[in-house]
Amino acid sequence: MAKTKLESRFAALSRMVGNTPLLAIEFRFRGRNRVIYAKCEQMNLTGSIKDRMALHILRRAYEEERIKPGDRIVEATSGNTGIAFAAVGRMLGHPVTIFMPDWMSTERKQLIAGYGAAITLVSREQGGFVGAIRQAEELAAAEQNVFLPRQFSNADNVQAHETTTGPEIDLQLQAAGLRIDAFVAGIGTGGTVMGVGRYLRKQNSGVRMHAAEPAESPILTTGRKCGHHRIQGICDEFIPAIVDLDQLDSVVHVSDGDSILMSQRLAAGLGLGVGLSSGCNFLGAVRLLDEMGGDAVVATVFADDNKKYLTTDLMRDEPLRADYLTPHIELTGIRVHRRICQMCAGETIAPEGILAAST
Repeated sequence: MAKTKLESRFAALSRMVGNTPLLAIEFRFRGRNRVIYAKCEQMNLTGSIKDRMALHILRRAYEEERIKPGDRIVEATSGNTGIAFAAVGRMLGHPVTIFMPDWMSTERKQLIAGYGAAITLVSREQGGFVGAIRQAEELAAAEQNVFLPRQFSNADNVQAHETTTGPEIDLQLQAAGLRIDAFVAGIGTGGTVMGVGRYLRKQNSGVRMHAAEPAESPILTTGRKCGHHRIQGICDEFIPAIVDLDQLDSVVHVSDGDSILMSQRLAAGLGLGVGLSSGCNFLGAVRLLDEMGGDAVVATVFADDNKKYLTTDLMRDEPLRADYLTPHIELTGIRVHRRICQMCAGETIAPEGILAAST
């Protein structure tokens, strides 16, 4: 692909990824009015936050000449990253091969294939997620002209969120006259938490930084694989290399059943069709806000939409438990902050050129 055509496609992608709205979710929790702020990442190209990482990693790889036109992109993923690389890779003219655990949702598998990528499913007997990473590495070693993003160990993953997601959250909150006190999100690769946290702490060293993880599989807390959970896309059997646990203030535990109920309530109550991890992230933010006090400003991300989970427990009745938070949450409203950061979209302009849209 000619350089000018490649640059044109990167420019087009820059306008389809990032600069997502910040949602102010208003609710009552145990009788008290509260607000949680969440980035609406389903507005990205393929409907997830992973588009940010895929675009940034490929842009950096081209800048450093670690990839060239026509190279095969090979990655291990639980779904959203595979979908992102399949779409972004194809737009840039690359063949894409994805290795993924076979228990991920049918929709994820179909979307990856639909974007023209080859997909190899890996069973638990073949090593599950770790086996998928191993097979990706083996393919790259056996063939020439292969680019491995290595999302779990690639520092560009963290940088993607340090240079886009973090600045966007900060700018959008400032436009509303607010300063963030804490950020929390589930860890898949860890890029979101580490990158957003790094940026926000450069602005204010007192910002708290938290990870959320399924109570049924507390890998971050125990340091080892333990138990199984139903929140696809986070806590994938190991702690990624780019995660620095010492940088976290704490890990917040949320049940997968409670996460399912919260995601269902966001869809039925506010029309926000979000995925399983979004319910977990919201409840993690609720726990922190309750701990810090109602005036605290706590932000998170709604990482993807509910369309990737139509054949999962997200679309089935989920039994209540006495210790769940969702029954105590009454959603009351939503406000949208849509301030556009051109710097985050890959533009080179002066700070005063940042555009302000209505909030």
